[in-house]
Amino acid sequence: MAETVTPFNTTPSSGHPLASLEPLLREWLPRQRWFAGKGRPVTGITPVAVTELLPPDGRIGLYHLLVRVHQPPALGAPAHPGDCYQLLIGVREALPPRLAPALIGHVTEGPLAGRTVYEALYDPRPADVLLEALRTQARIGGLRFDRDPGQEIRDGLVARVMTAEQSNSSIVYGDTFILKLLRRVVPGVNPDLEIPLALAREGCARVPAPTGWLHAELDDDSYVLAVLQPFVSGASDGWELALRELAKGEDFVAEARSLGRATAEVHTALARALPTVTLGQAQLGLLVDGMTERLEAAVQAVPALRPYEPGLRSAFRALADLAEEGRTWTAQRVHGDLHLGQCLRSPSGAWSLIDFEGEPARPLAERRMPQPVLRDVAGMLRSFDYAAHSASPPAPEWAHRCRSAFCAGYAEVAGRDPRTDPVLLRAYETDKAVYEVVYEARHRPDWLGVPLSAVRRLATSDPTLARETSP
Repeated sequence: MAETVTPFNTTPSSGHPLASLEPLLREWLPRQRWFAGKGRPVTGITPVAVTELLPPDGRIGLYHLLVRVHQPPALGAPAHPGDCYQLLIGVREALPPRLAPALIGHVTEGPLAGRTVYEALYDPRPADVLLEALRTQARIGGLRFDRDPGQEIRDGLVARVMTAEQSNSSIVYGDTFILKLLRRVVPGVNPDLEIPLALAREGCARVPAPTGWLHAELDDDSYVLAVLQPFVSGASDGWELALRELAKGEDFVAEARSLGRATAEVHTALARALPTVTLGQAQLGLLVDGMTERLEAAVQAVPALRPYEPGLRSAFRALADLAEEGRTWTAQRVHGDLHLGQCLRSPSGAWSLIDFEGEPARPLAERRMPQPVLRDVAGMLRSFDYAAHSASPPAPEWAHRCRSAFCAGYAEVAGRDPRTDPVLLRAYETDKAVYEVVYEARHRPDWLGVPLSAVRRLATSDPTLARETSP
């Protein structure tokens, strides 16, 4: 592997091979599913680091890029230096038909003039370069490829890109490994590597142990860029599995109960592996303030929420009242964005939890903060609700049975049923539902009725709420 590295936060000269890519990237980036700045124009792209992994003088060239994308801030948002994205850019004279979906564009000037550039993850040869670098623990410019010495990485595994992801990208090698490349990256310790490593040290089999990882050391900043983990061959995605069972009219109670046990096992292991803290009145006050502020912003953005605002606000007020009475809660590291799509069931029936990155839109420091485990529980309960309302006709009783089974399974391992803490659980469910309303109003208006049905339930204190939250 060759290397040329553009220094941190500098712009390539006109003779640099990447100098002529900016117009192509401005057009291509906003069309990618993982691009977070949709709806705002790209006003500039600044290289953070450019590393040559394969020289472009051969049949295939390969560049690793970290670029900062500049856009006007969203309405009402403060000025922002721009998001940093990880790109793998392939260079060929011409693309074979199988790589047509990966096309970025044709370069018309500069050292790459006459060449075609494309998304390299779709090409097995560049994908092989990444796996070989992890296997040999390569050091290329500021890139550091590391691995667990206790796990073997074989060569010769056939690479294929996964096309279903949204916020990141993944390559599967044979049926052995999956390499997840983080797209929008920030400096610091990323929980998508930190938590699985901690759980591996605890011997928790519910989360695949990292085999290798890629990070960049640039000036005084460290970026986690990719994580290689064992691939759960033949596994079913929890969301797709739930929808299939719903479509067949089958019950999901046993699976939900098993998933509750798996979630509790992960929480228990995390409480052993990483520090826990006690949340008192001051900390709970900040939590409630954040929930209330998000509700107020949501009501402004989605007028359909206005009739329910007093009832939703009461869910947060009830939590603040308990804190003022001296109630405390234990907080620990959690998944942070748990739903059915973050769970895999192996052919043996065992559940695994994946994707510990948290909500990418939230600051990294916030995603790494200890939180009550009920945040994860609330996310899963909302996911059952979503699945049930995706059916035709909707199946609210299916969701209720799954919610109850999940909580019962959780209690079998944790020793405490989440429904015995109804005030905190209701507050987290309410906060999640409010977030969902804003998301659906902006991106999928046809789905707005799903979170609004939960909002109607959560905004009341009638027997429906009591039934949903009691053991």
